[in-house]
Amino acid sequence: MNHFLRRHARELPPAVALLAVLLTMLVISPSFFSPANLRDLALNNAAVLLVALGMTLVILVGEIDISVGSQFAVCSVAAGLLAKAGVPMFIVPVIVLAIGAVMGSLNGYLVGMLGLPSIIVTLAMLVTWRDALRWATDGAWVQDLPAGFQWFGLAPPAAQLLIVIVAVVALAVGGWTLKNLRAGRSIYAVGSDEEAARLAGIDPRRVTLAVFAITGALVGVAAVLNASRFTAVPSNAGTGLELQAVAAVVVGGTAITGGRGTVVGTLLGVLLLGTIGTAMTYAGINPFWTKAIQGLIILAALVADAALARLALDGNSSGRARALAR
Repeated sequence: MNHFLRRHARELPPAVALLAVLLTMLVISPSFFSPANLRDLALNNAAVLLVALGMTLVILVGEIDISVGSQFAVCSVAAGLLAKAGVPMFIVPVIVLAIGAVMGSLNGYLVGMLGLPSIIVTLAMLVTWRDALRWATDGAWVQDLPAGFQWFGLAPPAAQLLIVIVAVVALAVGGWTLKNLRAGRSIYAVGSDEEAARLAGIDPRRVTLAVFAITGALVGVAAVLNASRFTAVPSNAGTGLELQAVAAVVVGGTAITGGRGTVVGTLLGVLLLGTIGTAMTYAGINPFWTKAIQGLIILAALVADAALARLALDGNSSGRARALAR
């Protein structure tokens, strides 16, 4: 039991908080668990989960990407325009994925290959992509989409299930890769100690480039899945998505300094932050408190991360002291 608690110390706080929210809703508002509400929660958070998965990889290498919201908007509009141009709907996701990967690769090249600070690079890209899109569209939504665009031309229940399955499969593949493949271990190594990773034969520049490219591709997939739910595509899609993704990753226990974290923690972070707003509505609490409570949760996660890091440091110091005493 102690080994389990130590191994999953980062995932336990969001898991306990999520369980507390769900138990509270079970007592005060059982209708929260209606199939329709659970379906809406899954659909609303599927895209966030995909973006947060990519953000997890970026943060694990000790970087950050705050341009994902703008990338999401570009990819969403691209999906709508491609569909209006007559591109078959089964090809649209592939093209949009490639567009997202290219935007992510540009970030990765500037950060990984040129060594520029990721916070500055992605802040610049956030503004660049958003303003370029506003200029290109004049702020207008993409409308008059073909009938096959919404729900990919499938029956709504089938398309909704497909959206959730894609998000879950991506999460499972990401978790398995991080745990079992050399590529996944390289991400942890770069985030933990870049110089040590280099001495071990890992090229931190290529790893950084790869995680940004993968994040862009995941943003592209998320944008298509989300856009397919509606009959029009807003040009301001993804506003605030970068904050949602970073918050979910941090709340899920991934260290903002890199090297420590899991996709399971990210899933818990997405579920916790995605559930709170709806839970407050069902509980009759003013929804204006949602952001404040989410902020407190993020702050608590950062405090917990600092405490865990301090405990680990103290444990290592004690271990070395005992070894010297012998």
